[in-house]
Amino acid sequence: MSASRVVLVTGAARGIGAATVRRLCAQGAHVVALDSCAGTVTPDGVDYPLATREDLDAVVAQHPDQVIPVVADVRDAAALVAAADEAVRRLGRMDAVIAAAAVISGGDPQWRTPPAHLDALLAVDVGGVWNAAAAVVPHMLSGPDPAGCRIVAVASAAGTHGLFGLAGYCAAKHAVIGLIRGLAADLTGTGVTAVAVSPGATRTAMLEATAGLYGTQTPDGFAESSRLRRLLEPDELAGTLAFCASREAGVLNGSVIEATGGFIG
Repeated sequence: MSASRVVLVTGAARGIGAATVRRLCAQGAHVVALDSCAGTVTPDGVDYPLATREDLDAVVAQHPDQVIPVVADVRDAAALVAAADEAVRRLGRMDAVIAAAAVISGGDPQWRTPPAHLDALLAVDVGGVWNAAAAVVPHMLSGPDPAGCRIVAVASAAGTHGLFGLAGYCAAKHAVIGLIRGLAADLTGTGVTAVAVSPGATRTAMLEATAGLYGTQTPDGFAESSRLRRLLEPDELAGTLAFCASREAGVLNGSVIEATGGFIG
């Protein structure tokens, strides 16, 4: 059995997910780094390329002895169960999951948004968190340290605010927060806890895609939505997520951590 913490990270090939894998490894954890690596094969309404296998391999190459790569779509519940089962078989435990996989689409008002686009957002952004939690909780409850086990979902400022042209994305991220609050209630008394982290505008491929939805060349203008007056960096969010996944973070159970730099809309 591994003496270090074992963490499953979804959306691990780039952006916040990749930065979180690196942060966890620096802290000595073993990480199951899961990503669809779908590239240009994207869900309905998603018009930017997703991460690739090359992206995931680059993350693994930085910590080859600590990272187990898994290519799987978070919409595939059986694939997440298989990933969690394999991690426990190899490492003996599952201490945390950080569900960072997500996509964005939009640009139109709600009444012009195709239902298929909403379905895709809900399936990836909400269903991915649901499937990740369902895959790991049984292992956490039967593992060596349930009181130290953590479920962390990446929500968004869109989980508590309405954003122009992004009604479907807002609906999905609001649902992520509701899911985490319900999960925290279900886990009462087990020691396992659940928390959501809501990033603000963070310098990622998704933010670049969001800028495109608003018809701008770069995402720099989103800095105006933060009292920091700058974009956040993935490594800043990685620090927050890694702490929320730590044994010491149990007091955050059921919380929504606003990691926005002071969102002002």
